[in-house]
Amino acid sequence: MPPVLSDFARSLSAETAFTVLAAAKRLKAAGKDVVELEIGDSPFESPAAAKAAGVEAIRGNQTRYCPSPGLPEFREAAATFVRNEFGIPAETKNIVVAPGAKPFEQFFCEAFLNPGDGVLIFSPHFPTYPPNVHRRGARCVFASLSQSRDFRPDPAAVEHFLANDPSPKAVFLNSPHNPTGGAATETDLAAIADLIRGRNVAVFSDEPYCHMVWRGRHHSILSQPGMLDQSMAAYTFSKSYSMSGWRLGFAVCSEQIAERVGVMINTALSCVPPFVQLAGLAALKEGKTERDAAMAAFQGKIERLVAGLNRIDGFRTIAPTATFYAFPNVATICNRLGITSHGLAMYLLEGADDAFGVACLGGECFGDAGQGFLRFSCAECDERIDAALAFLPKAIERTDRVASYLETRPTYRLSKPYPVEH
Repeated sequence: MPPVLSDFARSLSAETAFTVLAAAKRLKAAGKDVVELEIGDSPFESPAAAKAAGVEAIRGNQTRYCPSPGLPEFREAAATFVRNEFGIPAETKNIVVAPGAKPFEQFFCEAFLNPGDGVLIFSPHFPTYPPNVHRRGARCVFASLSQSRDFRPDPAAVEHFLANDPSPKAVFLNSPHNPTGGAATETDLAAIADLIRGRNVAVFSDEPYCHMVWRGRHHSILSQPGMLDQSMAAYTFSKSYSMSGWRLGFAVCSEQIAERVGVMINTALSCVPPFVQLAGLAALKEGKTERDAAMAAFQGKIERLVAGLNRIDGFRTIAPTATFYAFPNVATICNRLGITSHGLAMYLLEGADDAFGVACLGGECFGDAGQGFLRFSCAECDERIDAALAFLPKAIERTDRVASYLETRPTYRLSKPYPVEH
């Protein structure tokens, strides 16, 4: 008899975007034309300087172990970057390096959470937050984000959590926000910081979309007085610098936290390859022009996508403050068709047409608060976005195909209508 997997291992589910990505790739391989708006990846090239530096580093044999917290020159550059761009009072000692931003969710939880601790998460939420909380035996406490409030985190929810949870220990912030495109204002963050400062409560501030802010500018809670000592902010090169496959990110935190997280990196990962860090260093120093051009292109794409979605009857989409995601409310469509929002997403990919499909995600992939919404990225060329927008209303009108799709996939039947905001 083989050994039995742990309860935690058996409870894990994959991030749905990658599951839908795999389904889209299978359909494309079989000959179906699929517009991929499901995955949060950049269609643009990595900065030329980053590619050149990575190749040169490999040729120069920068392919061995390096210090677990990261190369000193990369850590210094990352500290300068967040200090200059976001007003975070970071130095080299405040930076640790990992393969992307995701690992820092786990390291944060390992650094601060004990069994039974409460963690406030604003929802809809990135789907890998709860597994990392549960890995430590801690509890997720969800506070819903509202479309009517532009999906901004409400300081009142933090106040309620701190006053009423039996063991409040951490708050997860994600701004700019995936999947909704909301962004916390500096006033929001100052109010949240005032509630947390000086308490035995830590903040995980997930900031991968820091350069994708279309109205105003990005703010980090770590720029608030004293919050560097109580927070960890995670950054990645995947979005701003179109370097998702390089797997490079870093966190900003106090020296004490950085030292402990460096040990976690040592015991879990050894280190991030030095040639990857040297590519990232070149991106930070020489990639700003290409980065800003890509961000401008993304802004045009998201405006095109939102305008097109709002021309479709039943789609209610607010222009995102940030990110390359549109998060339309489609509750009335789901209620009319009797299909869940993720069922609607999968129908658009698999069932609406034999030759053409659109890949997107149902809002419940990001928690119960996402029910009745869809998430679309705009990481395709404009012509493909236009093709998807032309297809969507036709697909929704094919009620016979919706009924046939639900016959074979009854789990996507809507058990009770979604609430509809007026």
